[in-house]
Amino acid sequence: MSDTPTPPPDDEPPAPRPGTMRPDDLPPEIVAEAKRIAKEQFTTEMTQVLSTTPRPINWRTLPPPDLERELLELNQWVDWLRHTYGLPAQVIPPMWHRHPELLWELSALRQHWLFCFDPAAKGNQALAWHHDFAVARERLRDWVTISGTRLDRDRPTRITAWPGGEPEGWEPPDTAERPVTKRSEDFVAFVEEQVAARQREQDATIREIVNTEWSDRP
Repeated sequence: MSDTPTPPPDDEPPAPRPGTMRPDDLPPEIVAEAKRIAKEQFTTEMTQVLSTTPRPINWRTLPPPDLERELLELNQWVDWLRHTYGLPAQVIPPMWHRHPELLWELSALRQHWLFCFDPAAKGNQALAWHHDFAVARERLRDWVTISGTRLDRDRPTRITAWPGGEPEGWEPPDTAERPVTKRSEDFVAFVEEQVAARQREQDATIREIVNTEWSDRP
């Protein structure tokens, strides 16, 4: 007969080492407290992960401070993108910020880039982004062609008015061409205009809510 001890079956947990306390040996209140602490830590970690995960940006609902910050960050990223990949004005023109269709497209591309190049992203995400980047470039060319903006001149994108389908008082944008000379100054002015307009919208909404509450009081 061999002196070698017989290993326990696979479905049998290993015996605890001497002096080791098992969870079953702990008082119930200690076990409950440990579970509560573990749950709080897990919730905190998940909240931090989700808060740093890039999300799509809804430019229609951003409050004024967030709107300003996101516009400035998007402008920096677009500047990096066009320099890094040598993109011509037919793909990203200087006045892209004045055209909502280009702003939304570039914003979506940036959020996708942030997600794919996150330190926690999978190794093939960078390749996936470049695949989608190639598709996005074709869409950007289409948007630029439709909008009419160019390297040295710009005009607002034309909007086709629907007979009897536009809001009362709606006026089509002035589509006269203007030369592009001081692009950086124009972008700063654009940000200020957008933030001021969003602030007026927010103030009007707050006034409407307050007036409604006061009118409902007995």
